[in-house]
Amino acid sequence: MTDMAFRAERLLQRQAESSGGTQTAIQKERAVRRLASLGEMTGGIAHDLRNILAIVESGLRLAERKADQPESVRAFIAAAREGVARGVELISQLLAFADDREPNLQVRDLNELVSFSAPFLRYGAGPGVRVRLELGSDIPSCLIGPALFDAAVLNIVLNARDALRGGGEIWIGTERLVATNCAPGGPAPGTYARLRVKDKGCGMSQEVLQKVLDPFFTTKGENGTGMGLAQVRTFMQMVGGHLSIASERGTGTTVDLLFPLPEAAT
Repeated sequence: MTDMAFRAERLLQRQAESSGGTQTAIQKERAVRRLASLGEMTGGIAHDLRNILAIVESGLRLAERKADQPESVRAFIAAAREGVARGVELISQLLAFADDREPNLQVRDLNELVSFSAPFLRYGAGPGVRVRLELGSDIPSCLIGPALFDAAVLNIVLNARDALRGGGEIWIGTERLVATNCAPGGPAPGTYARLRVKDKGCGMSQEVLQKVLDPFFTTKGENGTGMGLAQVRTFMQMVGGHLSIASERGTGTTVDLLFPLPEAAT
């Protein structure tokens, strides 16, 4: 038994000794659900850290190659340091969840977060892919966990990069969205800040699209973990938002992240 599982078991035993039957059952069910969520989050964050470490390693390798060009070296090292900082923040989020603390959700400007992440996203997309931003006006402030937001958007951009194969463009846009319908599987009615990521890559069949959010499902063989989009979904559930994916084979993929306004989450 792992140390975390042992501590969880001891916690449940103490609850059983000090509570009545109904209360104990409620607490036990909550603890079990939290352990299951922790396991899924751990796998997802490990996947995110692998993405970040790959970018850090690439930056350091390029810095080594450009040792005779100080300005280039400084830029590559700055990107690597940014990756390290984001990785540290991700670990902090995981530890907070493990300690039963509330996630670090903040009311933030979506355009500001996207603009801040843009250099990191372009670096991750690589030299053969252009990342184009089209940030809308009148975007409402929304509820976001900044570290998990960075990891979620990086996951989506890296998937788009892989789908482009021979290179191309990834389009990232923001806008205010008012949802009015209560369609099954759709967002609840209300106003959202929407982040949309589009590519014109290979796309997915409807059969693959139905499975793409399942943990451990991957189309990348040994190079994939199947945790990227599952982690994005977990993040959106944490903030009370909505994730939707539309794709067609040979046409491309569109991913929408809908972030709730603070008053909608209270």
